[in-house]
Amino acid sequence: MSTITTERATISRWDDVQHALSGGGDGRSCQCIWPVVSNKDWNATTVEDRRDMLHAEIAAGPPPGLIAYVDGEAAGWIRIGPRSAQTRIVRTRAIVAATDEPLDDASVWAVTCFVIRRDHRGTGLSAALLRAAVDCADEAGARLIEAYPVDTSQGTHRPNDLFHGALSTFLAQGFRQTAQLTRGRVLVVRELRPESATVRP
Repeated sequence: MSTITTERATISRWDDVQHALSGGGDGRSCQCIWPVVSNKDWNATTVEDRRDMLHAEIAAGPPPGLIAYVDGEAAGWIRIGPRSAQTRIVRTRAIVAATDEPLDDASVWAVTCFVIRRDHRGTGLSAALLRAAVDCADEAGARLIEAYPVDTSQGTHRPNDLFHGALSTFLAQGFRQTAQLTRGRVLVVRELRPESATVRP
C-alpha cells in the first residue's frame, strides 16, 4: 500500500514542486500563478516568466502551497494562503458578490488550485492535500478558509476546470456551501476560529 505524505513547498523542495506541476494538465504552463495575477499580467507572461514568479514567491516565503508525495515521489500540489494576496480572487466579480468576508481581511485564507500528476489521480491525493492545507492555515492563525470548487454532481465540466477542486472533497473535509458562482462552481467556507482571532505575523 502506498504511503502519502505532505510537505510545505519551501525553496529546498523546488524540484519537487516542478515535478508535481508537470505531470499532465495545465500545471506546467500555469505554474500556479493564475490566482495571483490579473488577466493583463497573465497575458503578458511566458511559461518561463511564470516559473520565475513562482520560484521568487516560494523563495520569499512563507510557502504558498503544499506538495503531496506518494512513496517519496512528488505527485501533487495545492495552493493555500491569505485570500488578500491572491489578486485574481479578490477581483473576480462572482466571488466578490458571493463572499461575506471583507476582501482585505488577511485572516481569510483561500484554497485556489490543485494539481495531481496524471499517474496518481484517483488515489486520494486531493483529500490528503486539503487536510494538510486546513492544518497549515490553522497553524498560521487563519480565521476562515474559502474555496471555489466545482460541483461535479451536476452538468458536464471541462477536465481543466477541476484544478479548483471538487465540491465533494471540500464537503468531506467539513466545508459548507454558501453560494453559487458560475460554470457549476460554488463558494465553500470552513471556519477555524472566532472573528476576533488574527493571523500571526
